[in-house]
Amino acid sequence: MKELVQKLRKYEIRIRKAITTQMQGDFHSVFKGSGLEFDDVRAYQYGDDVRAIDWNVSAKGHGTFVKTYREEKEQSVFLMLDVSASQTIGTGKQHKLDVGKEICGVLSLSAARQQSQIGIICFSNQKEKYIKPAKGIEQAYTIIKALDELQPKSAKTNLAAGIKLTLDIIKRRSIILLISDFIDVNYEKELQMLARRHDLIVIHLVDVRERKMPGMGIVPVLDKETGKTVWLNTSGVEFQKKYFAQYKENQENVMRICHKYQANYLAIQANEDYVPQLVNLFRLRNKTTKRSA
Repeated sequence: MKELVQKLRKYEIRIRKAITTQMQGDFHSVFKGSGLEFDDVRAYQYGDDVRAIDWNVSAKGHGTFVKTYREEKEQSVFLMLDVSASQTIGTGKQHKLDVGKEICGVLSLSAARQQSQIGIICFSNQKEKYIKPAKGIEQAYTIIKALDELQPKSAKTNLAAGIKLTLDIIKRRSIILLISDFIDVNYEKELQMLARRHDLIVIHLVDVRERKMPGMGIVPVLDKETGKTVWLNTSGVEFQKKYFAQYKENQENVMRICHKYQANYLAIQANEDYVPQLVNLFRLRNKTTKRSA
């Protein structure tokens, strides 16, 4: 546990240094809201936008009132980590799930330093672990320890169910980081709901073999989520065409939803250094926050 925390702190320091050097900005920008939230109501004044009128309050007969808003200075951060068996695939030293856990650990430590609330839900086709959002270094250690010890009860994936569970738990608008390989179907509707209600960041974990599979002839392939072995002709032109077309379509669907609802999207390859990619994500959020300020 001590070695794991030290490793994550090194990653956090690397990210902080990179951001300071490249952006002259702050790592905590990922924890800041980029929009406006309802504050209060006040009496209508000449020149106010009629679209800001709160008709429910005005209907009480005490005058005409308009809604006022304030900039979101800080929001709770909620991590959603897919821990299904497809995440335990990796070409290099680390599986996709290892990378996902590390990212959650780094963000937990950083949230603790910024006094931001952070919580997490780990899911497969069911709830595997839930830690309620809270502040402080103890909360970060609790999340890191839980991830280190986690042994998922199910190998299967149900992204739609995981998102629905999060929507039921997190009512107040929050910054949500959804970390998954998105190897599933029929979750688009729920992903759209999540992006509409919250400030969503999607981290798409991928393995090099999902983008480029070598032709090895007819080989047995184990489906980790079902436990079944199937024989595939990996050298076949039709197989290669169909496999990569499905993968590309799936990724494009996720990117399209993120673009439509102004959610951040980042693809991270499990066998590569993810720190520079996270830096790029925070740089993008910095620019977005400055434009909306």
